[in-house]
Amino acid sequence: MTRVALLLASVAVATAMPATAQNRSATTNMPVIGSAPQICVLQPPRLAPGAQTNFRGLSGETLQIDQMVDSTTLATNAASASVQFDAVCSFPHRLRLESQNNGLWRTSELPPTPSAGFTYAVPYRAEVSWAGVNTALDADALSRRVAERGVTIDRPGAGTLELRIEIQQGASNVRANAPVIAGYYGDTLRIVLEPQ
Repeated sequence: MTRVALLLASVAVATAMPATAQNRSATTNMPVIGSAPQICVLQPPRLAPGAQTNFRGLSGETLQIDQMVDSTTLATNAASASVQFDAVCSFPHRLRLESQNNGLWRTSELPPTPSAGFTYAVPYRAEVSWAGVNTALDADALSRRVAERGVTIDRPGAGTLELRIEIQQGASNVRANAPVIAGYYGDTLRIVLEPQ
């Protein structure tokens, strides 16, 4: 009987051993990687609701003043508008606001010398609010040149970039309330989101 019990115990141990040897596991690591590019995107502009005075509205990306001069004094009329852009920038970046002409200058033919006492360029102010930072550019129209203002944004940003343009009543590059020389006036205002 002891022999049978011993034999049964030996069989039980022998069959249990191979089962333990088969339960060995193997482990491997498989990295999964990817990358996100450093990119900034500005969507097309739209007028902020109820935020314009003396502007006709947007035509594509062009903002047109409705009545640039007062019909009695021929001085510059006040005008203001707020334009919004959906924007995203996936890295810390720099916001740059640039006026190509440093004010609204005549786009039609330029006289050799401006007539004394007449406005031949109109100054304005452009303010930008983006990613919790505010900055402004005063395009003073004292000389025709590129004017710019930049600010560093030390984090990524997503949301609405708001641009506000203001022209003061009687604004002039000569003297306040000077009459404006007839012609078409314009400037290109550029908003740039770029690497620092």
